[in-house]
Amino acid sequence: MGIKRYFCRRSSALSTAIQDDTYMEHTYNRILVTAALPYANGPVHIGHLAGCYLPADIFVRFQRSKKKDIKFVCGSDEHGVPITIRAMKEGVSPQQVVDKYHTLIKDSFQRMGISFDIYSRTSNPVHHETSAGIFKKIYDLGLFEEKETEQFFDETANVFLADRYITGTCPVCSNPGAYGDQCEKCGSTLSPEQLIDPRSTLSDAVPVKRKTKHWYFPLQDYEAWLKQWILEDHKEWKNNVYGQCKSWLDSGLQSRAMTRDSQWGVKVPLPDSEGKVLYVWFDAPIGYISATKELTANWADYWCKDDTRLVHFIGKDNIVFHCIIFPSMLKAHGGFVLPDNVPANEFLNIEGEKVSTSRNWAVWVHEYLNDFPGCEDVLRYVLCANAPETKDNDFTWKDFQDRNNSELVAVFGNFVNRAFVLMHKLCGGKVPKLHEDILEQKDTVILQEFKLTATKMEDAIEHYRFREALFEVIDLARKGNKYMQEKEPWIIARTLSEHPENQKAIDNCMHICLQLCANMAVMINPFLPDTARKLLYMMKVVDKMLDWENAGKTKLLSVGYSLREPQLLFRKIEDGEIEAQVMKLRAGSILPAAKTEVEAAVPEEPAKKELPGKPEIVFDDFAKIDLKVGTIKSAEKVAKADKLLRLEVDLGFETRTIVSGIALHFQPEEIIGRQVVVVVNLAPRKMKGVESRGMILMAEDAMGKLRFVSPSEAVEPGASVS
Repeated sequence: MGIKRYFCRRSSALSTAIQDDTYMEHTYNRILVTAALPYANGPVHIGHLAGCYLPADIFVRFQRSKKKDIKFVCGSDEHGVPITIRAMKEGVSPQQVVDKYHTLIKDSFQRMGISFDIYSRTSNPVHHETSAGIFKKIYDLGLFEEKETEQFFDETANVFLADRYITGTCPVCSNPGAYGDQCEKCGSTLSPEQLIDPRSTLSDAVPVKRKTKHWYFPLQDYEAWLKQWILEDHKEWKNNVYGQCKSWLDSGLQSRAMTRDSQWGVKVPLPDSEGKVLYVWFDAPIGYISATKELTANWADYWCKDDTRLVHFIGKDNIVFHCIIFPSMLKAHGGFVLPDNVPANEFLNIEGEKVSTSRNWAVWVHEYLNDFPGCEDVLRYVLCANAPETKDNDFTWKDFQDRNNSELVAVFGNFVNRAFVLMHKLCGGKVPKLHEDILEQKDTVILQEFKLTATKMEDAIEHYRFREALFEVIDLARKGNKYMQEKEPWIIARTLSEHPENQKAIDNCMHICLQLCANMAVMINPFLPDTARKLLYMMKVVDKMLDWENAGKTKLLSVGYSLREPQLLFRKIEDGEIEAQVMKLRAGSILPAAKTEVEAAVPEEPAKKELPGKPEIVFDDFAKIDLKVGTIKSAEKVAKADKLLRLEVDLGFETRTIVSGIALHFQPEEIIGRQVVVVVNLAPRKMKGVESRGMILMAEDAMGKLRFVSPSEAVEPGASVS
């Protein structure tokens, strides 16, 4: 493979492990990828997809295309308090809850093309056996601390109560339905002792304190090792991961209970432990190991051999468990590999607000699939293009529509469609010959872009920069559109009756465009697998062409090979569909409760003074606008519209029609050749029957005269404005 990383030599006992931390360069021969186990107490939403499942799938599909030995494991996390609370609310057993949501979650992942090698579940016997075995091994090594503490107990239900089973009045905002760990109204972190008039959610009884015994894992004993392993030897980890780990380690680690009082979960495998189960965050990550056991008899190759590259894809709320607790558990047990990387993403908000499953403020994946059949790749594209890789990002339905219509339809799909239509029209439906004796600089430049794009993409994906890699594919399509527009084979075709030798120029243009389409199929495959297969069908080639070794090659399609008629890769999404989704989101959300009398008595802060003109925006709002310099190539008045001019604007990568309301201020002939600033990612809009694909920026002086916003010096069309 030739992938070099660092690994820590392992040992079975802590005393030996701390003394034997030898780090050395190593080459990995296989890859094991895990994605966080989703709780089986509800459906998955698009924030889950963007957080870890889509990035993991892109990475895995890419490595498979490179013919790497790779396994991709996941499964439903079916233990813990959220499951039992959901069961209580629905009046069913915990098993019925997990059966229902495991099926729904698994189906959603399959339909979205998340290509797990196995999607298991922690209620399976192999998981219980594996988790209990790891706990027992650590216990037998004498590494757990046994402690007796007081915890709340429901005397009516005769059970110890997890914090979530206790409700009462919040001491901060007087919310009468606060939980023992958090008030979901004001967001305050609480403990059961802080609640006013606490009650058990199981019986409504007043909870009492009783002594109970549990087993604690001494994280503080692993602090020095973790500081070396993470802070010194994994400085390449993402800033959010490294920073959160450093914060935990700088604050000092403490022992953490690894068992709970409950009847639902993996039973503690010790004598006198009736009614006790493993802490969900002890057994959940072990689900990766048990799932691999189910997948292959050679599971130990992926978990116990030093030449395995282990990568955990998670959201930022799971960093401490995957970077500190789980590795410490594996270190204590001995014999397991440790993660090479943990590329955690930040959170994805919805329409400017944090996702809240309790308020139903979410876009559920199974509902999206029903509302937009055949548009799985569109959601994959939008979530990757807007992925929260370094900071929280925002999903809006308008941005979803704009990215589909202005990027997938107008750039990617438009180039492929034009290439296939012109190939059938100008080259008899077959791949024409490349006449190297008449190659021009534009031809050689675009051919060089194939390999350059592949190289950039490979580096970005290997370093978990998936947004950057996706941009390179779309940018290659933009360059293809620009190349085709500059070569104008449809114009050359008009000269063939007098100059039949010009067919060579047409052949070269179409040959290069078709080879570019083949490259786009290879490159887009990790991101949009359905789209890649549509391209394969149109080109009449087999899946083997999607191997990454073909990325950047200029001779993927054979000369003289006949190709099928084009099919639309993406459809335009209409305003009505987007309006319906926004209405559905807002209508389905559960609004926060009305203010209490206490809150109403607190004076609100004075309203922020509005800026003159339009409401204040944040930088992320501005960053969505794509401004580029264009040159006006032609201008004419729009029929039956006194104020409108129809402009043809050269944007470097293509020439666009833009309708602008400036006819009362400029004569068409006086603005030809002028450079202007264009909003290029504005959704297309029809004006007097003409589709306008952009907006010209103008400034209005004190007398009401419009003036162009232009660069002070001439620049190349397509230059970005920032």
